[in-house]
Amino acid sequence: MAQSKPCCSIRITSIKSPLKYALLLAMGAAQADDQILQRVLVDGSRGNQLGIADAASAGSISQEELARRTVYRPGEILEAAPGLIVSQHSGEGKANQFYLRGFNLDHGTDLRTTVDDMPVNQRSHAHGQGWTDLNFLIPELAVRLDYKKGPYSAEEGDFASAGTASVVYANRLLRGVTSVSAGQHGYGRALLADSVETQRGSLLYAVEALHNDGPFTHPDDYRKLNAVLRYSEGYANNGFNVSLMAYKADWNSTDQIPLRAVQDGQIGRNDAIDPTDGGKSHRYSLSGAWRRTTDDSASKVNAYLIANQLDLWSDFTYYMDDPVHGDQFAQPDKRVTSGVNASHSWHQHTETGNSVTTIGVQLQNDNIFNGLWNTQARSKLSVTREDHIVESSAGLYVENNTRWNADWRTVAGVRMDAYRFDVRSDLAANSGKADDHLLSPSASIIYGPWQTAELYANFGSGFHSNDARGATITIDPKTGDAANKVQPLVRSRGTEFGARTAWLPGLQTSLSLYRLDFDSELTYAGDAGTTEAGPPSRRYGVEFSNYYKPLKWLSVDLDLAYARARSRGYVEQGSYIPGAIEGTGQLAVTMDDGGPWSGSLKLRYFGPRPLIEDNSVRSKSSMTLNGRIGWKARKDVTLELEAFNLTNRRDSAIDYYYVSQLKGEAAPVGGIHFHPIESRSLRATLIRNF
Repeated sequence: MAQSKPCCSIRITSIKSPLKYALLLAMGAAQADDQILQRVLVDGSRGNQLGIADAASAGSISQEELARRTVYRPGEILEAAPGLIVSQHSGEGKANQFYLRGFNLDHGTDLRTTVDDMPVNQRSHAHGQGWTDLNFLIPELAVRLDYKKGPYSAEEGDFASAGTASVVYANRLLRGVTSVSAGQHGYGRALLADSVETQRGSLLYAVEALHNDGPFTHPDDYRKLNAVLRYSEGYANNGFNVSLMAYKADWNSTDQIPLRAVQDGQIGRNDAIDPTDGGKSHRYSLSGAWRRTTDDSASKVNAYLIANQLDLWSDFTYYMDDPVHGDQFAQPDKRVTSGVNASHSWHQHTETGNSVTTIGVQLQNDNIFNGLWNTQARSKLSVTREDHIVESSAGLYVENNTRWNADWRTVAGVRMDAYRFDVRSDLAANSGKADDHLLSPSASIIYGPWQTAELYANFGSGFHSNDARGATITIDPKTGDAANKVQPLVRSRGTEFGARTAWLPGLQTSLSLYRLDFDSELTYAGDAGTTEAGPPSRRYGVEFSNYYKPLKWLSVDLDLAYARARSRGYVEQGSYIPGAIEGTGQLAVTMDDGGPWSGSLKLRYFGPRPLIEDNSVRSKSSMTLNGRIGWKARKDVTLELEAFNLTNRRDSAIDYYYVSQLKGEAAPVGGIHFHPIESRSLRATLIRNF
């Protein structure tokens, strides 16, 4: 096998170990070379991606880096991906809000999220398309977070246009862990996790219990139980695992509130308009994965069966539609999701380089029962609609990753997706079947004749699916008016140019410039608390990411991003996209010299956003400073103190502009509705390893 230019001072011969080769394949390496493996393993917790990643905006975050992050809620682990913001506008049990690359992704649309290759996004969901509830995630089990941005990978399908986030759980724990946490606002958490070696394999278990009230006048009273049981044999590249996961929670919600009510003194910042809002959910899953790797090939298969249920009560407009009972509504959703992913890769050596060709298939079926009810204090008053949906999809992809010589690499792929929707509605006119298919090509060119830098050009087409009910609807069930059907699959087109460099020892820098077009934009409809299809859109943006480790015990992260989002064509109301994120920034400093003390600080900036199409109303920016101090009392006992919103800023976690009506108001009023960021709070955690 031909050797590439050296990228570090150590020169190692060609790779022959299937274990090393599988690791590189898993990370997207086209050059299966020991020198690349060496760089991944020794360059720190945010491994150098030169020669591995196919885009400047792609990367991998290690377990070490994830463990150092201070997160208020499990979903914030995804903020390790540069430019991604995670927030909340409701009770803690509800799926988070996500922002990336000029998108308000609502509860997950256009951010494909997986945990151990199981999809987290829920299609045709009662509350929001692509609903992504990560509250079942146990951060201590995550060994890696892989992220990509843009529709440049044939392996990624639905919801992957803005980005993907893939969390990988451990098969084994090097040491068992038990921890107990307590904090302000009724916060408490207990965790027990360990691995037990058996005669043939390993049995991993984890149990978590959590309670949190939050700073709200009407406490969240968020209660969850979470458990994982996994049996594995072999290794990550040659072996298998079978996993059971169980999560159950219930909570109260302080949803977004009208700014006018706070300004005139009717309520406080942490008050609720309807204290009966809230929800309960559960997620149970059975999954398995199998991998086999040789010097010249790699195969993997994973299958999953997931049972999700959500009962959600919300009230965003208060007394606008029903002055007597109020406007609370329920969105029940119960589903079973099943699927299989399988792929096989061939690795070929040439005189000047090497090539990996992968073919894969992805099958998924969702059997869904959901609805929309009018309620008062969580009691059903009437039914707006109830539906039984069967949504099935098949994706087939082929991708080739070739290193032509020491300077050039290419990645070329194509995927075909076919969807079938079967909707049985309580209103016969809205029942029906629909199908759609889409071909999505992608290509990347990587140029790297230098030892410490690479240039990238990425082109691709992707898509997101729309709600199945929109593909068969003919009558608006709320008004009785005629309704137009929507295109089931909406195409996206992306272009990106980027660079990555490690010219200074200890410093990794990446820069990417991108454009992303959508044939239809999902927008937020505040009066219904749902999303709806909108006009075509275009986004331009730039991302600048840095990871610097000047000393063995000190690391600094600086990530900056800016995006410009507009509707394409003439739009009477204006071309701005409500809620579209513009500027974000993150500065994090971590210190750990291996002694008894460690610590970190993270400053996060979330820029202002347009709230209506003509940009006449905008949100304000927000900024939070979080910190952590750790003291290792002895080798196996650590005490950590975490602080959130250290400066106690009174910013918004999210802002909307829409019309609502409070009790006593003569007519509906348009205005900003917001959910506050959590006030300053402290948490202490005692950790014992065994």
